[in-house]
Parts: sequence; C-alpha cells; structure tokens
Amino acid sequence: MMEIEKEESVELKLEELERRIRILEDIEAIKRLKAKYWRCCDKKLWDELEECFTEDAIADYFPNLHFEGRDAIIKFLKESLGPDYMITAHGGHNAEIEIISETEARGIWALNDLVIIQPGIRMRGYGHYEDEYVKENGRWKIKRIKQTRIIEEWIMDRR
Repeated sequence: MMEIEKEESVELKLEELERRIRILEDIEAIKRLKAKYWRCCDKKLWDELEECFTEDAIADYFPNLHFEGRDAIIKFLKESLGPDYMITAHGGHNAEIEIISETEARGIWALNDLVIIQPGIRMRGYGHYEDEYVKENGRWKIKRIKQTRIIEEWIMDRR
C-alpha cells in the first residue's frame, strides 16, 4: 500500500512539474511574440507581422483608433509607420504575463518608443500595452492589443 502511495505521489509531483515548465515555456513564447511584433513594426516587415495576430484580432491604438481583423490592423500600421521617412524604435519591458489556460493568456507591458515623423520632428512616448493572447496550432498569437499613453513628448528641431 505504501509503495502505491509513493508512486502516486511521485506521479503527481511530475505532473505538477510538467505543468509549471509548460507555463514557463508559454511565458517565454509570449515574450518572443511581443519582441517580434515590435521588431516587425520597426523594420517594416508587414508580412512577418501578420504572423503575430489572429485573423480576428482587435487593436486599440491611442484614443479613437480601433481596428477589427488582422488585415485592418496591418493596413493601419503599414500606412502610419510605413513611409520611408518614418523611423520607429519600440521598446517594451516589465512584462506581467498571466497564463489563464493552456490556450489563453494576458499581458501588460511597459512601453517606450521613439518615432521620427520626418527630419526635425520626433515624438517620444511612454505607456502600456494590454494584450490578450491565444494559442493557435501550438503558437501564441495576439488576439487583442490595447495601447495607452501616459506621456507623449514632442520634439521639434528648429535648425
């Protein structure tokens, strides 16, 4: 009887360890996904950026910029960040990721970015992203993205 209890105890401990490792792997995968999102925005890699979103994703950027569907989100980002004179550098940190289930998660990220709109006009922004993620076919994707700004600092060179 004691042997059976020990085997069950070891089996339960292994299951718990596997569950915890899976959560850590999921958190790391979501961190990589968000890094890919920012890299693709900054390098204007629109086709690769599509891979970050679910087909029915929803995005809220700043007040009054709401987009439904991956195609609409990519179109907006491409049109607003795509011109050659537009240069962006996004940085995110302080990730707060919560795994809700094997296929759902939430994350909050601190954001700081620099946007060079044209020579002589720059904007620095600070705020947060609040994201919802789903796992599709074994890969995490952004289901909902919401960006809020705390500070926008506009810099205009008068040269």
